[in-house]
Amino acid sequence: MKLTEDSYKILNNPELIESRNKWFQKMEDLYHNRYQDDKVIAVNGILGLSQKYDPYQQPKEWMMDNLEELATKADAIKNDVMFVPLCVEMGFYGVHFVDKILGANVYFQDGQWYNDCLETPIGALKAPDLEHDETFQLSVKAIEGFNEANVKLPLIGLPTIASALNIAVNLYGQNILIEMMTNPESAKKDLETINQTLIKLHQYYQRHLPNQQLQPVVSWNRTQPPGYGQLCGCTHQLLSPDLYKDFIAPLDNALLGTYENGGMMHLCGSHTQHLETFKDMTNLKSIQINDQAALDLEKYYNGLRHDQLIWLNPCQEMTVEKAMEITNGNRLIIADTINTSIKSCSCGVCKQ
Repeated sequence: MKLTEDSYKILNNPELIESRNKWFQKMEDLYHNRYQDDKVIAVNGILGLSQKYDPYQQPKEWMMDNLEELATKADAIKNDVMFVPLCVEMGFYGVHFVDKILGANVYFQDGQWYNDCLETPIGALKAPDLEHDETFQLSVKAIEGFNEANVKLPLIGLPTIASALNIAVNLYGQNILIEMMTNPESAKKDLETINQTLIKLHQYYQRHLPNQQLQPVVSWNRTQPPGYGQLCGCTHQLLSPDLYKDFIAPLDNALLGTYENGGMMHLCGSHTQHLETFKDMTNLKSIQINDQAALDLEKYYNGLRHDQLIWLNPCQEMTVEKAMEITNGNRLIIADTINTSIKSCSCGVCKQ
């Protein structure tokens, strides 16, 4: 299957690519305190949602059809109010992609992916043979399809590659938390095995995808400038400050360090007990907060370094207006849609 000529031209349109790159530059300028615009940066893109092909059976064809779909919506990126990137994402097995690679039974039920915990003892986890792993090879084939299309505009999101702690909790449930306190060497062994697997995945994708287009998970909403990685730290709320600092922070920092510019950590619960550690992690350059974590915006804004940005998903209790009162737009990116159908958006901050 090949991309049609019209779609190829659209997805290589220099004007559209320049529109995307201008938004990347605005984000990069915000990191370095060079952003001069009076508008808060907002991002919420378009994700290809092709259902013509089964991604688990025909990953290359699925990828091509997603690109064809995105070509029909490409003009959306010509937006001066907010960043609307075009994205296709390899969401194989949801947040359980790595769990399956590491041997867990993963299944789909009631619209959601789940996994069964491993029955093997903690400390005995073996590194996978990625070259012969069917789950990993799904992403390899999808990447082959993306590269064969040879289009420069769309962003491509990776499968979910979370923190080692997220994966360990999926694989062992609460037992990994108990093991960290009662048999720390055993826990550290498996956490290190998991993290080395995560790093190998990131390194492979960086070698085989264009740097300008590679995005980690939730590529359309957590969009970052090129050269930044990401991990999901949802389960960090389960740990005390000392347990996170001693067991997990070095792993997270090493994982983000596989990218030239470091990267982002996704948080969706109560994680402010780790602020001092987050501040000291040299490769942690931003956090993305939603749900309970969004309510703690002021604590993150005041507690993180001045070069650490915040991607905020607004909610009823943490509106754009309230976020602007706290930050004045400094170090802040709104990960949500801003209304472009009226002269100024409802937050009263953005000026069209």
